[in-house]
Amino acid sequence: MNATRLIVHVDGGARGNPGPAAGACVISTPEGEVLAERVELLGTATNNVAEYQALLLGLRTARELGASEVEVVGDSELIARQVTGAYKVKHEALRPLHGAALQALGEFERWSIRTVPRARNANADALVNAALDGAPRAPA
Repeated sequence: MNATRLIVHVDGGARGNPGPAAGACVISTPEGEVLAERVELLGTATNNVAEYQALLLGLRTARELGASEVEVVGDSELIARQVTGAYKVKHEALRPLHGAALQALGEFERWSIRTVPRARNANADALVNAALDGAPRAPA
């Protein structure tokens, strides 16, 4: 049986850091056919927490679609390097998210993660911004 390989574009963002935050994923085949788009409002969070939440959302969605192999694509160099072990996770709030990401990645037969410029992650970025544009604003 062939492994089911999916491309998982992820992006998270916060307006203000911390501020209203959202995470999103776009799951596609290696040929570019979009299979799913998901977005989650996260309440108040930092950009890095939102990026990890987007990664977790993308991995959950890929599993639901039956992926055995994932290629994660995002624009957060910090998250990619922490997940691959190149950077230590120094911030306490990121440690549980990092652990959850490693556990989720471990459920796949194979995985990779790479970063691209934001412009090459436009669909996931647009989902985050659309969700935040519609999110209720905190009182000033």
